[in-house]
Amino acid sequence: MQSTANYLWHTDDILGQGATASVYKARNKKSGELVAVKVFNNASYHRPPEVQVREFEVLRKLKHQNIIKLFAVEETGNSKQKVLVMEYCARGSLLTVLEEPENAFGLPEEEFLVVLQCVVAGINHLRENGIVHRDIKPGNIMRLVGEAGQSIYKLTDFGAARELADDEKFVSVYGTEEYLHPDVYERAVLKKPQQKAFGVTVDLWSIGVTFYHAATGSLPFVPFGGPRRNKEIMFRMTSEKPAGAIAGVQKRESGPLEWSYDLPTTCQLSGGLRAQLVPILANVLEVDQEKCWGFNQFFAETSDTLHRVVVHVFSLPQAVLHHVYVHAHNTTAVFLESVFKQTNIAPDHQEYLFEGHPCLLEPSLPAQHLVKTSASSPLTLLSVEPKSPLGLTFRDPALDIPKFVPKVDLLADYNTAKGVLGSGHRTLRLSQELHRGRELMLRGLTWLVEMLKSSCGHSLEKTRMALLFLNHSGQGQDRPQLTSGSCEEPERRVVGELRARLQTISEILSGWPQSIQDTWSRLGSMAAELAKSREQVHEDRSIQQIECCLDKMQLIYKQFKKARMRPGLGYNEEQIHKLDKVNFVHLAKRLLRIFQDDCVHKYQEALTMHGQRMREVHEIRKHLQLVNSTVAACSSEAQGTQECLREALDRLTQRLLQNRLTAPPTSSPSLDVDLNSVPKELLLHMRELQEEMKSVTFDLQHNNSIIERLKEVTPAPVL
Repeated sequence: MQSTANYLWHTDDILGQGATASVYKARNKKSGELVAVKVFNNASYHRPPEVQVREFEVLRKLKHQNIIKLFAVEETGNSKQKVLVMEYCARGSLLTVLEEPENAFGLPEEEFLVVLQCVVAGINHLRENGIVHRDIKPGNIMRLVGEAGQSIYKLTDFGAARELADDEKFVSVYGTEEYLHPDVYERAVLKKPQQKAFGVTVDLWSIGVTFYHAATGSLPFVPFGGPRRNKEIMFRMTSEKPAGAIAGVQKRESGPLEWSYDLPTTCQLSGGLRAQLVPILANVLEVDQEKCWGFNQFFAETSDTLHRVVVHVFSLPQAVLHHVYVHAHNTTAVFLESVFKQTNIAPDHQEYLFEGHPCLLEPSLPAQHLVKTSASSPLTLLSVEPKSPLGLTFRDPALDIPKFVPKVDLLADYNTAKGVLGSGHRTLRLSQELHRGRELMLRGLTWLVEMLKSSCGHSLEKTRMALLFLNHSGQGQDRPQLTSGSCEEPERRVVGELRARLQTISEILSGWPQSIQDTWSRLGSMAAELAKSREQVHEDRSIQQIECCLDKMQLIYKQFKKARMRPGLGYNEEQIHKLDKVNFVHLAKRLLRIFQDDCVHKYQEALTMHGQRMREVHEIRKHLQLVNSTVAACSSEAQGTQECLREALDRLTQRLLQNRLTAPPTSSPSLDVDLNSVPKELLLHMRELQEEMKSVTFDLQHNNSIIERLKEVTPAPVL
């Protein structure tokens, strides 16, 4: 046990160790509060006095939620060694997090954004106080969990930190070699004499390597055999890196250097976030300090990314889930353009559903009014134009699984088991994404089918109303004909032609009701198929089987982790270890078999069926659009024709009335005509004409009422 005046710790409770100090978990003697104490060793006192006190002074100056807190500076009772009493972070460092097998291919997107936000905020506080850290790496970023369960990351280990303005330089070298700027690496690691002075931007290189490590689970620059075994190639990779490249690897000894300009497909970050992050990495991982971004631009670009909101969009035609990053103050038009960049679906061809309902996006409205989405509840994107389903693209996890060496090698077996388990966790994530993709395809299609069924109902109602109007118009013209006369023939021909036109329109529309009902039946059958498929997806237990394999593999991995530090095993323990290796390999193979035979196979079948259904749905949409446009055109033409017919009948009636009133009285010398009877006959003819005009008026009024009802029918939505 060791202690200071107020704190107590045991040397077994070590949290970390460096060249000049060790960090232990300690307790306050009075309150029992857990703290971290940094105890400096004898080597630290060989440094110049101003260097020895620099860390104390820096920590006293810094007060920020993303900087580790300094509680006190004390001395041990016997040796009078300096002790820094600091905030204790129970969850270890970011490096601890990245060394967990589930993070072998990088952090989940949500956690990476937390790291990005915390580190940028902490670094910004350093620059506001004119301090350069000079040893930024995952091991110097501590993690604790807040009261709400959220991760909080804090910068620590300010042993190499010093005050330095933006335009000042320094010549001393510090840091961890994998994270060093090439200029610093050349002198500190390769021990090559050079007269370069270094500025504050060397921290940016370390930040870039750290962010790449957090995003992918691996270092960006890896020569054959590893960075520490091939230092000359490591320096060559970092110093000769092409502009824009963010990673490099040498796959075989003396082999060529291969450069990457994007994050690997195995990392968990979405395409939307990658598009934001890659330019940042490319510009801070710049060898030439004159071309490298300064801190002002770095803070501006990272702040731009962190202030964006993510909108989850599932492209139903392509069967792909997208994460679209936009500012809340951007207009919806900017969002639509961002969707276009990721989906290649033009803004004017984009249509959206959310939770089964149409979602109309007004281009001029702020994006902050968009609905709140998640990966399991995204906006569903439709397209006016058909698209081929692409589905989820991924690298086969079997390609990334290492193999055990035949002999018992405790350290090698542990590292291999860790790599296999990491690939197993990635396989689980892929299985979950494939399962979610199947759900989103089926759910989106179900919503679309229901909307099309509703559209069928609207189309059928409009068609029947139009036919009712046309049938009534035809029936209204079957009344007895008025007395003919040669002078009325032109009007009668017009009336006949208009009646014939109404009959033609009626014949055009008469076939549509049955066609619409057939379409509705097709949609009903598809809806039943979709419901059955959704039930099958819900009952699928492939993911649970993979999780069961991982749980068993995790137990074996823990045994290997315990055994790795031992010098050797007894005979019985060694036999158990060999058996564990066999079982571990068997579980890994079973896990991959479930993934390939169940998850991938079912997903590919679902994707093929999705493409067929989307083509059928597209045909139905086009058919309903044709129905709606035809019914609308026919209804409009019928209304116009009916108006013309009414006017023609009015003219004909007026002509008949005029002819009868002006016709000369007939006389015959052989008949004794009673002149008093002529006005009575004329009166009878006028009464007949009046009754016929009333009949025409009644028919026209009834037709007008049907026209008004047609106008009130809500047009079917264009899907």
